[in-house]
Amino acid sequence: QGERKGTNKYYPPDFDPAKHGSLNKYHHSHPLRERARKLSQGILVIRFEMPFNIWCDGCQNHIGMGVRYNAEKKKVGSYYTTPVYRFRMKCHLCVNYIELQTDPGNCDYVIVSGARRKEERWEPDGAQVLPTAPEQRERLALDAMFRLEHGVRDRGALERAQPSLARLQEAQHAWKDDFGLNSRLRRRFREEKKTLREEEEEAAALRARAGLSIPLLREEEEDRRLAALLSLRAPDSYEEKQRLKRSEISQRSWFSPGTARAAGGALQKLGLGAARAPRAPPGPPTPAGLGIVRRRAAEEAAEGPPPVPREPPEAGPEPPGAAP
Repeated sequence: QGERKGTNKYYPPDFDPAKHGSLNKYHHSHPLRERARKLSQGILVIRFEMPFNIWCDGCQNHIGMGVRYNAEKKKVGSYYTTPVYRFRMKCHLCVNYIELQTDPGNCDYVIVSGARRKEERWEPDGAQVLPTAPEQRERLALDAMFRLEHGVRDRGALERAQPSLARLQEAQHAWKDDFGLNSRLRRRFREEKKTLREEEEEAAALRARAGLSIPLLREEEEDRRLAALLSLRAPDSYEEKQRLKRSEISQRSWFSPGTARAAGGALQKLGLGAARAPRAPPGPPTPAGLGIVRRRAAEEAAEGPPPVPREPPEAGPEPPGAAP
């Protein structure tokens, strides 16, 4: 329906082509509408696309290549017969204004103010490649001696660059088998992931058992060595603590220490003294307790056999004439 845009316009009844010329003049408007609001100052609002990566000086944020802005386009000069345009736009992340300008001599854009460029341009010095000037190309084609000297210099440069080229080739060869490297890397990641999952499960079980809500760090060798030097005992349960407390209370004196000391002093004044310890019950009688001393066998042999006790004579009739 693009072919009907020129015919599907509303022409009011008082429109006179000879007087007004066009509908824009009739409505006192410009064909570009708001884009031409500063056209009297030589400024036209266009849609500008960022030609390279930059950093904004206002907010220090990165602005990538290809980001589009509503920029004010203005002619500021000429390079021979080529006009030089300047574009002014506002950063979409802050209130800073960025100005860029065309550089026809170098076929590039130049930042005038408000930003700094991310340097990604190719330079022959950095690439270690020297461009050949037209005069040198002509001498190489016509002068054999110059061509020979140029070849000698090239071989010297090649020898100096040989170590760097060897390192680059070695690095490229190391990454040649990308499928194998990717497989080994994924295998190692799976093993590490399994190990981390087991450690997380152990830590979660330990937190649940100890009632902790803080994350636990990974166990280190220093922690294992310190744990081996410590002797830990499980905390007593509530019932065990209550039993120990009752036992302590039952063994405690009914009187306070001050009362016990006062009672002891009163007993000493009364001459009763402290309560004596009860005596042990008597054991079975022993020979020593009965006064019997057992003599040794050597002493008995030296003294001889013990005397035999004599029996007293039996009482008989008294002889005559005995005194009564």
